[in-house]
Amino acid sequence: MNYEKESNYPYRKSFKLERMKGFLKLLKNPQEGLRCLHIAGSKGKGSTCAFIAYILREAGFKTGLYTSPHLVDFRERIRILQSPGHQGFTRSPVDDFEGMISKSKLTGLVEKLKPLIDKYNRASKYEDLTFFEVYTALAFIYFKEKKVDFAVLETGLGGRLDATNVVNALVSVLTPISYEHTDKLGKTLRQIAKEKAGIIKAGYGLPACRQAGRVTGYGKVRIPIVVTAPQEKEVMQVMRKKCKKVGAIITEVGKDIRYRKTGNGFSVKGIYGRYPDLRIRLIGSHQLINAVMAISAVRALQSYNIKVGIDCIRRGLYHTLWPARCEVLSRDPLVVLDGAQNAASARVFKEAVKENFNYGRLILVLGISNDKDTAGICGQLDELADEIILTKADNPRAAKPGCLAKYFKDKKTHIARTVKEALGLALKKANAQDLVLVSGSLFVAGEARKILVR
Repeated sequence: MNYEKESNYPYRKSFKLERMKGFLKLLKNPQEGLRCLHIAGSKGKGSTCAFIAYILREAGFKTGLYTSPHLVDFRERIRILQSPGHQGFTRSPVDDFEGMISKSKLTGLVEKLKPLIDKYNRASKYEDLTFFEVYTALAFIYFKEKKVDFAVLETGLGGRLDATNVVNALVSVLTPISYEHTDKLGKTLRQIAKEKAGIIKAGYGLPACRQAGRVTGYGKVRIPIVVTAPQEKEVMQVMRKKCKKVGAIITEVGKDIRYRKTGNGFSVKGIYGRYPDLRIRLIGSHQLINAVMAISAVRALQSYNIKVGIDCIRRGLYHTLWPARCEVLSRDPLVVLDGAQNAASARVFKEAVKENFNYGRLILVLGISNDKDTAGICGQLDELADEIILTKADNPRAAKPGCLAKYFKDKKTHIARTVKEALGLALKKANAQDLVLVSGSLFVAGEARKILVR
C-alpha cells in the first residue's frame, strides 16, 4: 500500500490542531505519558533528531524516532532504536534505517485505525484527517505500545499547528530558521519564527522514567527547557520572548555552549561541561551545529535526573547515520546525494561540497517539489553546476522538470522524465574525476539512493 498516495488520507492545505486533538481523544490519547524531545526548524531537523536518538540509544534507552519525509520506504519514518543487548532488539535489513516498524505491524495498525478514521471523519466538523495526522497518531500508538523510554519527534511543517504539537516535551529544540512555506507560515522571518516557537510550552507534571532498572525523574511541575541553534537577530528575539512568557530556560548554541574544530573532530564547551575528542561521520560543518544541539538537548535531561555520560555521547554521535545528507554513494565517479529543499539548506550544501570534495566537472541532477522555493534552491546550486539534468520524483507534489529550466539560462540543461533516466544520463556523461550531485528534494535523493544501493 502506498500510504502517501492513498486518496483516503491526502495532504491538505488546512492545518487545524483541534482536528488532531479530537482524533487522539478518540484513540484515548496515546501521546500522553510519552517522554518527548520535540524538534522544529527550517533545516537540520532530521539530522538533529538522529543525533539525539543515537545518543540515547547508546545510553541504554529504548528510543522512538519519528521523522519525515522518508527516502525510500514509509516505514523509515517510525523507528525504535535500542542497544543490541536490549530485549526485543531487531536490526533492519537496511542498517541505515535500523529499527523501523515492520511491514506486518504497520499494516495491522493501519487496518485497526481505518474504521476509527472513517468514524471520526464522518462526525468531524473539520476537513478529513490528513495523511500526516494519521501517520503521527500511528507513531504515538506504536511508541506507547512498545513502551519506549523516549520519543524524539520531528515536526512536519511549522510548529504551532503541526500534528506533532500535542505533546508536552521534556526539551524543545529549534534548529536554524529561514524562509520556507511562506504561504502557510508567514512572509517574514519573524512570522515564521513565531510558528516554529509554537512548540515551546509552559510547564506540566511529569511521569517517572526508568534508567537501567531504576526509576528516575520526578512528578513535579517542570520548567520548560529550550535549545536553539544560532539564529538571525529577529528570530532569536522571538525565541527569547516566548521563553520568557512561558518561563522556559533557553540554551543558545554559540553563546551558552560553543564548539571548536580540532583536527578530524571537534570539542564542545559550555554550561553542561566540556566534551573533547568528538567525531561525527556526517559531512559538512553545519552538521557540527546539529550535533552540538543534540548534545545540549540530551544533557538538559539532567534537570530530570536523567544522566547520559560523555562516552555515550561520543559513541552516539559517531554511530549516527542519516542518509541523503551530503552522502557519498560512489567514488568512481564521485556521486553525492543531498535532500536540500530550501534555499538555506541548498546554500549550506553548496558550501559543504566546496569544502569537502575535489572534482573536475560537476553534473547536477535536480528535482524540486512544487511547494518549495524553486528560485532560491536553483540560485544556490547554479553556481556549482557545469551541466544540469532536470527531473522529477514519482510524487504528486513534484514540479515539472521543464518548469525549472528558466532558472539556468546560462547552463547546458537536459530534461529526464524519471530519476532513473536522469541518473543514467549523468553517469554516462561523467568521467572518473567528475562529481555527480543529486539534490533539490528528499524524494529525488531517495529514488536515486534506491537505484544506487542495489
